[in-house]
Amino acid sequence: MLESGKRYLVALSGGADSVCLLLVLRQLGYQVEAVHCNFLLRGDESHRDEAFARNLCEKQGVPFHAIHFDTRTYAELHKVSIEMAARDLRYQYFEQLRKDIGAEAICVAHHQDDSVETILMNLLRGTGIHGLSGIKPRNGHILRPLLCVSRKEIEAFLASQHQDYVTDSTNLEADVVRNKLRLNVIPQLQDVYPNAVGNILKTAQHLSEATTIYDHYIEQTLSRLVDGNSVAIDALLEEPSPESILHQWLSPFGFSSALIENIWQAVATSQSGSEWYSATHQMTICRGKLIVEPKQAQRPTLRIPETGTYIYDDTSKIRLSQQSGSCIIKRSDTACLDAGKVRFPLTLRPITTGDRFIPFGMKGTKLVSDYLTDLHLSIFEKRSTLVLCNADGHILWLVGHRLDARFCVSPSTTSTLVVTLED
Repeated sequence: MLESGKRYLVALSGGADSVCLLLVLRQLGYQVEAVHCNFLLRGDESHRDEAFARNLCEKQGVPFHAIHFDTRTYAELHKVSIEMAARDLRYQYFEQLRKDIGAEAICVAHHQDDSVETILMNLLRGTGIHGLSGIKPRNGHILRPLLCVSRKEIEAFLASQHQDYVTDSTNLEADVVRNKLRLNVIPQLQDVYPNAVGNILKTAQHLSEATTIYDHYIEQTLSRLVDGNSVAIDALLEEPSPESILHQWLSPFGFSSALIENIWQAVATSQSGSEWYSATHQMTICRGKLIVEPKQAQRPTLRIPETGTYIYDDTSKIRLSQQSGSCIIKRSDTACLDAGKVRFPLTLRPITTGDRFIPFGMKGTKLVSDYLTDLHLSIFEKRSTLVLCNADGHILWLVGHRLDARFCVSPSTTSTLVVTLED
């Protein structure tokens, strides 16, 4: 897990676990530096812990880094719990410091008991198979060298070293889920099964091995089923466990387990047209396919008073120029219009309900929505489609798809308005 000659950061709170980790790595000859986070949540006790950690590092000859966080303000601004705020702040700082000093990784002092608590918490929350395999020894640049030992072994080691440590008083209060499990539930489990902790860890190891096989199957299946941003429902339903595949496909896009269950019910009952949203993505069922795309903000409306180049949104701009004579450019991002038939100001906007135009090459008007349906576009693709209109509100161009027949260039055109939407 660690390599001789490389530098490692040790997250040092001053508690027994982190003190043990620092001493063990020092005695094994690793090059370490300590980092302490003061979350300013426990008054004098917070400053006591920082002073203890600093003094310990001075005695051990270990470089010491400390930072103070206004954790409560961060939690309020980001609408998260104090525990989540502290976690976010801690790991963000760890990673930044790691890069700044050129450290290989950050070592944290989670041990066997922490892993058991995490397994039980995940079990009670209704987790999937991954949540029951315990804390991983390595997660990116985060290393957990003490996962192989128990809290009792840690305390025994510190006693043998005649090394003291500080105790976070909040860890002794059964006011949060993890503390309740540690102080109340696990001791009762051990009363019933003395080796409860060991058996839970053994089960987690078995599940971890099974997860390896599971992940391999899921990876192969998704590579076969996923076509760009979609999955064919018929192909999905032929798999042994389509709901599990659906979960593994959608979870990375931020869809919760509850949402995925709702999606699965729609798939299983052949519903179509529904939409689901995560914080970052959107999903729908369309023409026998599940389609997921990044969530898009409402596209703006742009007024164009004359020819020139205009910024439309964060990703695109529109360029309008006038050329003499009849000009035809056959590209989906470009429209060539009879300038004599176009009246400024123009408007570039998303399509709206009831929009009609006369598609070039067709007779009579057609609803834009029907035209896009004929092209087999999803509801999300339709919503992102734009139209360019003239001063009278008539559609000149269904952007990227078709011109309106009334405004196309012809042999009698004396001046061409060339419009290009550039992404």
